[in-house]
Amino acid sequence: MIEFLSVLAVGFFLGMRHATDPDHVIAVTTIVSNQRNKARAALIGAFWGVGHTLTIFLVGTGIILFNLVIPVRVGLSMELSVAVMLIILGLMNVSGFLRSLPAGSIDPSDQEPIVHAHSHTHGNSTPSHPHLHRPGSNSHLPLAWMDRIFGKAGLYQYLRPFVVGVVHGLAGSAAVALLVLTTIRNYHWAIAYLLIFGVGTIAGMMLITMSIASAFTRVGRGREKFSRRLTFASGLLSLGFGLFVAYQICFVNGLFSTHARWIPQ
Repeated sequence: MIEFLSVLAVGFFLGMRHATDPDHVIAVTTIVSNQRNKARAALIGAFWGVGHTLTIFLVGTGIILFNLVIPVRVGLSMELSVAVMLIILGLMNVSGFLRSLPAGSIDPSDQEPIVHAHSHTHGNSTPSHPHLHRPGSNSHLPLAWMDRIFGKAGLYQYLRPFVVGVVHGLAGSAAVALLVLTTIRNYHWAIAYLLIFGVGTIAGMMLITMSIASAFTRVGRGREKFSRRLTFASGLLSLGFGLFVAYQICFVNGLFSTHARWIPQ
């Protein structure tokens, strides 16, 4: 019993350590860079951890119970998905910063509304329906429509970290499962280890996201422009690191060559 509890304790703390991997921290930094509420930042970390744990548990259990072997190119593709995710998150932060530049100097409410009309034909008449738009309004854009429809849902803002966690879990599941197989021979203990490992990862990521949100709040308090620049910097970091990882996988490890090599890590 003591040995089993020791295994679970090791799994928990290794899960917390796993949450501090550079690609994990960079990804969640881009997500919480605009979050100033520590409780919500912790929830973002928890949703990332749940997504990560879900993938680790499903893929890891398959490897442990059924001796699944992940082909080299499939494993490299799973890791490439993390690079793609980092690039997308980085581009989202960078584009958000660039969009905020003109809006920061002009208050749309201080501008004159723009009046235009939409005309259409009814029989022999062509009535016109004038209406107002404020400059800077994006009421016709798909993103604005999605925000109006889904923005009121409490889970909407947590969907992104959950999906990112799932993708990160794909890249790390093989390494975690193989490590468990080499150290724990009992299948029941091995599966319990995966769950505790996931709980540790969730706890570690919650602490990380709370710390990041606190740091961004303290550094950017009263300095909105500087705060936006921090968000921009996190986006550039995510974009650059994602491109570096993609280069390593595609060219150094040879994903698209005839001699691909992959070591789960």
